[in-house]
Amino acid sequence: MTTRRRLSRILTACAAITGLVLTSGASAAAQPVTDSSPAFGSNVTVFDPSTPVSEIQATLDATYAQQVGNEMGTQRYAYYFKPGVYGTADQPLQIKVGYYTEIAGLGANPQDVVINGKVEVYNRCLTADNCLALVNFWRTVSNLTVSVNAKGQDGCRSSANFWAVSQAVSMRRVNVTGGNLSLMDYCTAGPQYASGGFIADSKMPDVTNGSQQQWLTRNSQVNSWSNAVWNQVFSGVEGAPDDATFPDPPYTTLDKTPVSREKPYLFVDARGRYAVRVPAVHRNTSGISWDEDTHRGRTIPLSDFYVAKPGDAVAKINAQLARGKHLLLTPGVYDIPRSIEIRKPGTVVLGQGHATLTATHGSTPLKVSDVPGVVIAGVTVDAGPQKSKVLVQVGRPGQDAWGRTSDPITLSDLYFRVGGPHIGKTATALEVNADDVLIDHTWVWRADHGVEGFTEGVNGDTQRWRTNIGTNGAVINGDRVTATGLFVEHFQQYNTIWNGNNGTTVLYQNELPYDPPTQKDWMNGKVEGYAGYKVGRNVRNHTLYGAGVYVFNQNNPAIHTENGFEVPDCPGVKLHHIMTVNLSAGVIDHVVNGVGPAADTTKVGQPVFLPEYPVG
Repeated sequence: MTTRRRLSRILTACAAITGLVLTSGASAAAQPVTDSSPAFGSNVTVFDPSTPVSEIQATLDATYAQQVGNEMGTQRYAYYFKPGVYGTADQPLQIKVGYYTEIAGLGANPQDVVINGKVEVYNRCLTADNCLALVNFWRTVSNLTVSVNAKGQDGCRSSANFWAVSQAVSMRRVNVTGGNLSLMDYCTAGPQYASGGFIADSKMPDVTNGSQQQWLTRNSQVNSWSNAVWNQVFSGVEGAPDDATFPDPPYTTLDKTPVSREKPYLFVDARGRYAVRVPAVHRNTSGISWDEDTHRGRTIPLSDFYVAKPGDAVAKINAQLARGKHLLLTPGVYDIPRSIEIRKPGTVVLGQGHATLTATHGSTPLKVSDVPGVVIAGVTVDAGPQKSKVLVQVGRPGQDAWGRTSDPITLSDLYFRVGGPHIGKTATALEVNADDVLIDHTWVWRADHGVEGFTEGVNGDTQRWRTNIGTNGAVINGDRVTATGLFVEHFQQYNTIWNGNNGTTVLYQNELPYDPPTQKDWMNGKVEGYAGYKVGRNVRNHTLYGAGVYVFNQNNPAIHTENGFEVPDCPGVKLHHIMTVNLSAGVIDHVVNGVGPAADTTKVGQPVFLPEYPVG
């Protein structure tokens, strides 16, 4: 991640030009859905197997050309494939996936849609000799088979299907056959860094992790896995590497995932009708769940959803929810001046193409009542320029929570941004007050770069600290909350505060804020700095598997943070395979509670590992 500062300067310098180019191309990239498809809007395209490969390729290439550098843009797209085979041995379909783009099959099973070709993400080359994947965020592939065919690609590109991504990118219900999968793009100039990522419910061939700094693979199958950098976590993965010699290599392997529910998905049934499948909750499981989830869980006809589009009034959305409708958010950016309120048990909110809710007037864009079975999936939530108290609130604070272990509220691929495309301000991004909530992959990000209206560098970072306000990333007050894939970065005090009992986190990734101007600005009372992960002092049971806290105080390299992790010292609070690392500026003095040596500039890029806490 150390190269982000170089990327930030280049992105800011190019932002105005890029914005003009992207805006002018927006209408050309969007294709209407076919006549037999529901009215999803112009930014959703549904392909049929009878569509010529050349037509599909041209459509996807046009969107990729627009979205490959559109990191802070407002365009959003979803591309769906009806059951069938796409591409041939001689004419493979080569799909390249850019920002805010969703590629998904519409089968009941991932094997119902076969892409002969590739579905790929490459490094971004900012200059001829500066190519990396550190900011390849916000894109999705799901519910299909990739039969790898590299015909027509050069020698290096033909060696694997490349998925060089970082945070806020998910691969779910994907079956990769006929070739290797690489999570880094090694076919460009250096440095080729990547900082992902997440795979779930997928069947994979030989996988090259390469330069990926952290990664979570959950409830999947893998033929083999090579390489590890800092923090590679496997939970319920058949074929996962053993972690007996941690930290050499730095693998963390759980035989079974404690709690899981796969993300809902859109599909077309045998009669051509659209519906959303909501998989069931699983406990202590491993491997893929395709067959089981086809029979367990719920199938909701699309007619039971209110299909929202950007510009719809929140009052209208809430009225539809109050009538018992579910909510489908079509691609785009929604300005939210008051809360969308989820009050009825079992409500599903599903976003297409990284649909984005932006707080206006200091609102909380999404409030979820403490009721069973609610699922929020595929939604991005942005802070606005007027400070919000919280961006997403699950359960009301101060009220007794209802335990619902059999049908928990589930948050899947729920992403947050405080800054980036514009100035953002919030006290807390995600607040969970309900019990038995499942958080399955989230990135809670206070922006370390973007186009918020000021320059990059030391002066710009000082201005960002005063303007781009994000106090805490995730605050977990409910009991028995499980997080699989919790990524939280750059907040101005504790990035994560866990106050509930009997919580579990499987993979935690954190980067402390780059931009405190002085040590005085980064003080917790008399303590230097705030830990990246704090478990509340009254908690008596908590388990954390595979976690890293990184430091890069580029604004003031003299700044210290006393501990990467802060937890109560009691037998029920257990941390497995944790680490801190220095990315070239600042110091984390200890790993946890005064234990562990410093991550300082004498060991840049060299993690300080602690296999277990309490030690011994």
